[in-house]
Amino acid sequence: MSSATTVSVSEPGTQPGQDAAGAVLVPVAHGRQAAPSPAPVAAAYLGQLVVGRAVRLGSRTSPMAMAQARHVAALLTALVPRVEVTLAGISTSADQWAGDLAALGGKGAFTKEIDRALLMGEIDAAVHCMKDVPGDVPLPAGLLFASYLPREDIRDCLVFPVSSDGAALADLPAGARIGTSSVRRKAQLGRNRPDLAVHRVRGNVNSRLARLDAGDFDALVLARAGLARIGMTSRAAETFDTDTMCPAVGAGVIGLQCRADDKGLLELLRVLDDAPTRTHVTAERTIHGLQGHCNSPIAGHCATTPDGQIALRGMAFTRDGGEFVHAMEWGPASRPAELGAYLAGLLLRKGARDLIMGIPH
Repeated sequence: MSSATTVSVSEPGTQPGQDAAGAVLVPVAHGRQAAPSPAPVAAAYLGQLVVGRAVRLGSRTSPMAMAQARHVAALLTALVPRVEVTLAGISTSADQWAGDLAALGGKGAFTKEIDRALLMGEIDAAVHCMKDVPGDVPLPAGLLFASYLPREDIRDCLVFPVSSDGAALADLPAGARIGTSSVRRKAQLGRNRPDLAVHRVRGNVNSRLARLDAGDFDALVLARAGLARIGMTSRAAETFDTDTMCPAVGAGVIGLQCRADDKGLLELLRVLDDAPTRTHVTAERTIHGLQGHCNSPIAGHCATTPDGQIALRGMAFTRDGGEFVHAMEWGPASRPAELGAYLAGLLLRKGARDLIMGIPH
């Protein structure tokens, strides 16, 4: 049974004729009376989808995860001001485990207790970081991702102790201790700075920063979006470009998952779906056709090009980054899964399978 703590979320208000950001929904035409705003009609319709019920959002319990859940709750109450939204913090096995994730079966340990709570009806929707959702494991039957929120910053960054005047990777001396929980980051650090000592660090971002400031490490590599969610972007010293540190699949994306048969909530959550983000995430997650394991350094990123196509980049590394394969392909935005599958096949033909299977797991 999952452990859950429920807290209420207050409902933000908006002015008549404005959206949640304060933008005027219906402009005033010259010499004519403004048309009635559709906002009340839309809110009334959306409210009927969840009438007579509260919406229970499930999330991991870290400060970053709960900040994401509060953000989603605010989006829902902006759409339907009278809806009651509560948050349920669920402690996952990965959050409680300090060892190698491989012992728990990989990244799925971040989601299985939340999946169970959703299937058992203990929560109505789950808020996930998509980079923590395995792409090579089918979703439990009956669950789906109703929406992906607009993508945030995809980049990784270097963080120094508060007592340090370091500003960049180049400032670190040979043998400096770098903390990261990601084999993808470790491999790419090894590719760029093989003289550094990379150590595994687990725990939420706040606890990692505390260990950094206590002197356990000389620097950390963290997701810039994660720092933003807990209001600590000022801690980012150097932000890596995607050539230096290719992002994780699903980086910077919050996904909202619900039961497929919860039609009302499904329709409400779909209002929050960002179509370009869904296209990009679909292409990236299909790269997992490489069938890597949780110790596989695999990276991928998709973006829309100026001509409307999508460009997909994928990489696979040895653990130390000494060897890697890389591929990039373009295709129509209407076929992201096909592009991802093609890129995965191209990486396999270049030797990605040998790199992946050569890493203990």
